[in-house]
Amino acid sequence: MSTLAASVIRAARERGLSLGTAESCTGGLIAAALTDVPGSSSVVLGGVVSYAVAVKEALLEVPPEVIDEHGVVSEEVARAMARGARAGLRADLVIATTGVAGPGPSGDDPEGRVCFALTGAEGTLSVTVDFGALGRAEVRRRATDYALDMLLAALQP
Repeated sequence: MSTLAASVIRAARERGLSLGTAESCTGGLIAAALTDVPGSSSVVLGGVVSYAVAVKEALLEVPPEVIDEHGVVSEEVARAMARGARAGLRADLVIATTGVAGPGPSGDDPEGRVCFALTGAEGTLSVTVDFGALGRAEVRRRATDYALDMLLAALQP
């Protein structure tokens, strides 16, 4: 169990806020880290692993034109994923990821590029991080930790 994930769960519980995830390149690792924490069911509502573009569009209601204009690895798509999951899950805070875990690049996007978005009642924050060509498992691990850090920062009073 991640102590970072445990801190997120504790902070969400203390603030009375629910959590959700919308994951692409992390493939459910954020949700897994959160739900590894005993008692997480009191704050984690669920998550969507939207690996395929069709799933992003159908389940998370990411507009196809956003994907066409900005590419699937973009802050715009991450923001749309987070908003769609928040609406569907009715969660207070949702973290979303889309990126290239590797190996190798995907189109113009290099291995290790991950776009994050966090959305809640106060709005949506997004950021792109280039972790580098560290290998698939390491990119996914670092992206998961980064997402948990974003959640924890948002839950601070």
